[in-house]
Amino acid sequence: MRRLPACIPLLLLLSACGGDQAPQTPPPPEVGVVEAKATDLPLTLDVGGRLTAFRSADVRARVSGVLQRRAYTEGSDVKEGEVLFVIDPAPLQAALSNARAALAQAEANYANARANAERARRLAPQNYVSAADLDNALAAERSAQAAVQAARAAVETAQINLGYATVRAPIAGRAGRQRVTEGALVGQGEATLLTTVDQIDPLYANFSLGVGELDRIRQAQAAAPDAASSVDVVLPDGSVHPHAGTLDFSGDVVDPATGAISMRAVVPNPEGRLLPGTYVSLRARLGQLRGVFAIPQAAVQRDARSAYALVVDADGQVARRDLELERAEGGDWIVSSGLSEGDQVIVSGLQKVQPGAPAKAVPWTPQGAAAAPAAAGQAPAPADNAGNAGDDAGDGKQD
Repeated sequence: MRRLPACIPLLLLLSACGGDQAPQTPPPPEVGVVEAKATDLPLTLDVGGRLTAFRSADVRARVSGVLQRRAYTEGSDVKEGEVLFVIDPAPLQAALSNARAALAQAEANYANARANAERARRLAPQNYVSAADLDNALAAERSAQAAVQAARAAVETAQINLGYATVRAPIAGRAGRQRVTEGALVGQGEATLLTTVDQIDPLYANFSLGVGELDRIRQAQAAAPDAASSVDVVLPDGSVHPHAGTLDFSGDVVDPATGAISMRAVVPNPEGRLLPGTYVSLRARLGQLRGVFAIPQAAVQRDARSAYALVVDADGQVARRDLELERAEGGDWIVSSGLSEGDQVIVSGLQKVQPGAPAKAVPWTPQGAAAAPAAAGQAPAPADNAGNAGDDAGDGKQD
């Protein structure tokens, strides 16, 4: 009973010490942010397309005869007018000789008819020939003259046919494989296809865009009417064809089967690296986007409502911004709306914050730049928690 009063002061002292340690509010978490800055960027669309020859000409036999030889190498580049095939010219040469003989005979008949007509014209005023004989002489002269003209036309036709025996390239380009072998009879009843010549420098790149994309293109072109449109061909290995193409054709009719509009670009191909018929990826720059933002892809999140980003406002509070994304470019998303100039967009530390909560904004450093000192052989800086633990341990030793 005597010991109970002695414990009471000790209990009161312990209670007083515990009352001085009130609960403390933790500091707001640090998040890495980037400042949103508006800029102007080209409107770039990634679409699929197919390459076609700039010009394609079917080489056909325009006269009948036996194919004697092929004068080119299959798959090689040929010049306009270069000899490709030779058809047996002997029958055509004989036809030309026959036409020339017929012309000579017609000219002789015309000379005789003209002499008779001149004689009748001189004798008619003296009534030495009747009017009927004069008319017959003049008619014979005209008929003989017309026969000469027909014979000359026949000679020209025979010369043209003889020229067709030497089949030449109608355009410059790459000649395809031979469709008919030597010794075959060609041009009998129809113009036999011998080969095809395709002009592959430049090439056409055909692609299509939806109606919605066309509205965006028109707005972008209206924003920058002087901006040049270009089309890049992305090769299968991911590299870009060194020669950019130019937009050549844009249809104004929507295909009812696909709901798309056909477009075409002309792509230079001086090295012949691109081939007609190839399906390629195209990167078309069509107009200019005004006042867009480029933010790191890590800052963009998605939910059922839309794509969004979190920002730290002027009061240090986290706020949500719903975004409209244009495209991915490198490691960034191009944002057309949803952000304002100077917004502090959170890139790192997103898992530590939520809208409406406070946060401390610090400049964001890409991981590659942060890892550079360690890669150079420098030890990474100790974490804050480790440092605090060390301080605590040191304090404990001093105590």
